[in-house]
Amino acid sequence: MKAALITEQGTIEMVTVNDPAPGPREVVVAVAACGLCGTDLHIMQGEFAPELPIIPGHEFAGEVVAVGRDVTELAVGARVAVDPSLTCNECYYCRLGRNNLCERWAAIGVTTAGGAAEYAIAPVANCVVLPDHVSTQDAALIEPLACAVRGYDVLRSQLANHVLIYGSGTMGLMMLELAKRTGAAAVDMVDINPARLETARTLGCSNAVTSADELDMPRGWDLVIDATGNESAIQDALGRVGKGGTYLQFGVSDYAAQATIEPYKIYNQEITITGSMAVLHSFERAADLFAAGVLDPEIFISDRLPLASYGEAIKQFQAGAGRKIQVQPGLGV
Repeated sequence: MKAALITEQGTIEMVTVNDPAPGPREVVVAVAACGLCGTDLHIMQGEFAPELPIIPGHEFAGEVVAVGRDVTELAVGARVAVDPSLTCNECYYCRLGRNNLCERWAAIGVTTAGGAAEYAIAPVANCVVLPDHVSTQDAALIEPLACAVRGYDVLRSQLANHVLIYGSGTMGLMMLELAKRTGAAAVDMVDINPARLETARTLGCSNAVTSADELDMPRGWDLVIDATGNESAIQDALGRVGKGGTYLQFGVSDYAAQATIEPYKIYNQEITITGSMAVLHSFERAADLFAAGVLDPEIFISDRLPLASYGEAIKQFQAGAGRKIQVQPGLGV
């Protein structure tokens, strides 16, 4: 099969490798679409993945083309979205139900071969069957949506919150859509890229600005979410949290990124600083929300490219162009 392979830090090649064969409780998925994510850039930088080479791609959906000998839940032909999370279910954190903090945490497309290929392996337990009205290609959006749902689990958003989101890329826009669904009184978006703010306006945000200084909120915001991972944005966002408010680190930053906090302010104003990591008991709920139309794929997916263009797609993503960029093995070169 054809696959994109990160061979070493900063280098990606299109290669031909053996088709995968399923283990007893695994299935082989013919990938219909695979989305690119900031995590893929971190892997390219030598972070996250324990060793290279690796076939990336943790956001994918497709059709089951082979099943392991002990698989009874799925049959060939089933259309599925795949939760990439691979946890041991044995360690201290897994036993607490905090599987996303697993001491042996791994993920398809991060530590094992992923969906940037014609075929990918997945445990049967990680597959969610798609309803008839959901496009298989569009369903690759379910994984990032599951991360956003996890973020809102952490936030425990209340009705009539005033929300400020940094970053109008795919993840920031998903957080916008969920904020609207959870009854926010207002959702303001900040992004230094004016073109991305146009999409936020299309989706009905309250304000879309290039700096929070443009907004008149002297008391700050109830919920402030960073969906950029950018050190400067994070530092600014921390200063925008109102009394009794919550800051969520949702964007994936570089390992070396740092921000300064004011401990007395956190104490005196009862500010909560928290984080959200990947998917936790949220994939099936995200699939239900997606099937119910919480996202418009035609707005969220800006580019659908052939698998052979994975290297170009990475460059486009690095440049901040577009929204969700997908590679689709079924497209022509």
